[in-house]
Amino acid sequence: MLRYVYTPLSLLLFFCASLPSNAFYLPGVAPRDYLPNDKVELLVNTYTSRDTAIPYDFYNQQFHNCEPDGGPRTIGESLGSILFGDRLYSSRFDLRMVKDTACNKLCSAPVVVSAEDGAFINQRIKEQYAHNWVVDGLPAGRQVKDSHTLEPYYEIGFPIGTYYKEQDRAVFHNHFDIEILYHNQDAEKYRVVGVLVHPSSILHFSDSTCAKGTLPLTLAEDSETRFEFTYNVYWVPSTKQWGTRWDEYLHVQDPKIHWFSLINSIVVVLFLSGMVAVVLLRVLHRDIARYNAADAEDAQEEFGWKLVHGDVFRPPRGYLWLAVLVGNGAQLAAMAGVTLVFAVLGFLSPSSRGSLSTVMLVFYVFFGSVAGYVSARAYKMWGGEEWKKNVLLTAIFVPGIVFLIYVILNFFLIAAKSSGAVPFGTVVALIAMWFGVSVPLCLVGAYFGFKQPRIDQPVRTNQIPRQIPDLPSYLRPAASVLMAGILPFAAVFIELFFIMSSIWNHRIYYVFGFLGAVGVVLTVTCSEVAVLMCYFQLCAEDYNWWWRSFLASGSSAFYVLLYSVYYYYKMLTFTSFTSGVLYFGYMLIGSGIFFVLTGTIGVVACFVFVRQIYASIKID
Repeated sequence: MLRYVYTPLSLLLFFCASLPSNAFYLPGVAPRDYLPNDKVELLVNTYTSRDTAIPYDFYNQQFHNCEPDGGPRTIGESLGSILFGDRLYSSRFDLRMVKDTACNKLCSAPVVVSAEDGAFINQRIKEQYAHNWVVDGLPAGRQVKDSHTLEPYYEIGFPIGTYYKEQDRAVFHNHFDIEILYHNQDAEKYRVVGVLVHPSSILHFSDSTCAKGTLPLTLAEDSETRFEFTYNVYWVPSTKQWGTRWDEYLHVQDPKIHWFSLINSIVVVLFLSGMVAVVLLRVLHRDIARYNAADAEDAQEEFGWKLVHGDVFRPPRGYLWLAVLVGNGAQLAAMAGVTLVFAVLGFLSPSSRGSLSTVMLVFYVFFGSVAGYVSARAYKMWGGEEWKKNVLLTAIFVPGIVFLIYVILNFFLIAAKSSGAVPFGTVVALIAMWFGVSVPLCLVGAYFGFKQPRIDQPVRTNQIPRQIPDLPSYLRPAASVLMAGILPFAAVFIELFFIMSSIWNHRIYYVFGFLGAVGVVLTVTCSEVAVLMCYFQLCAEDYNWWWRSFLASGSSAFYVLLYSVYYYYKMLTFTSFTSGVLYFGYMLIGSGIFFVLTGTIGVVACFVFVRQIYASIKID
């Protein structure tokens, strides 16, 4: 489940914004003041685990949690929150501002757990499932220390129990010490600035002491088990300001790694930039000067990339599909860039649950016009006449594949009886956004794209295609494409680790400044790699560069997919078949989107490069 990024973006502004590590006042998020004895609502979210990708509803009957009188009240969530598994409900916990209470019974009667449900809960304890509560917009957590810096921070969530592997024994937590930090804003006004929960297990309950020294509670798997849910509430004054209350949650375990990632990416860019500079400023400049010296005594016969000037702008095979992919790539690039601008400026904060994913979806839908326009322009440039087919495929093909895979994965969640399954109403809402907003906007964009004059090329295309000579082994399609994809992946793989940790280990990702800088580096790297491979290909008299340039930079997605396999076996402890299917299904979607985005960057960069060099020479 992606958490900012809930989970997988635009220059110096992004880089500068990444320098401060503290939280700041977030636009659109207003603090709430409480008076003494005011009710502070505690909301409950789904159970999640780092050992599995299957969340469970807090009020799943097998957990036997006590419901509020009249049933739990659903808390309205954003579309992004729902898609990524959040299910917020009201609870029976009674929290009153600055009023300590002890030995509170959560249920009106003792809880009776059957043998079957006891086995179910014990299995969830073994899988390290955790509670996810929310108080005044803050997630409840527990205080732990960073193993590297020994600095304390708040880890979101707390376990439902403890599993002792040596004894093969699961202990269930049925008592909660809730510690709420508050700041005295002014006379008689208070704000919540921190929430910690210390769970424990109590076999026998006492109204006076809660019997905290008794034996722990274990749930029998061959008979019924009776127990009480209890809790204490402690209000702790704090000097922490409301504007910095997220500091302990937004903790980077090793911030030096982010800097190493950025430096690594910049080194890759400098290396490529040096190669491009050699090609453009020395070799290519010399070639152009020699080709233009037609009347000079030292003029030489044409060779290399000038020989293919009559074929270099020949429409590629399957140009309809290339136009469709480039249009969708432009749509993804516009969505990613604008979303990161909002994220860096602080409008997409962790306190606004699901805001990042919601904004991404909204921008993606509205940038359907970009997809239609770019696809239409490219298709018309190549002489395409089936404009209806072009528009329809642009609007449906790529999002349709993503939606189909997502729906299939949703059926796996439904079969596992997981709360992460997207409700039918949400699926209908997605379809309505797709066909009610994105498709019409794609049509509008395509209309304006086809209305534009056809893009003229600087050289004419011959009627008869030129024969392509045998290529050296390193320039053959498979080898050149796979080699080219390594460098863009090398520029982003460290930041990719943090994004995947955010998605699959339920951590908050918030260093959007670093992400923006790495996104710029990725764009430059994809462009330079594609241009270099294109130049070498043209020098070998191979003019089929359109698809090759798309695949050269887009092949970095293949390495992202390979890395996801490595991450699965080295970093995750998923054991169930369903969790594996969900993981690889979502990573397949992410890699596919990455392929379309980076491929589009490569083909656009090569198009600009090829137009420039052939516009700079004299053609007889």
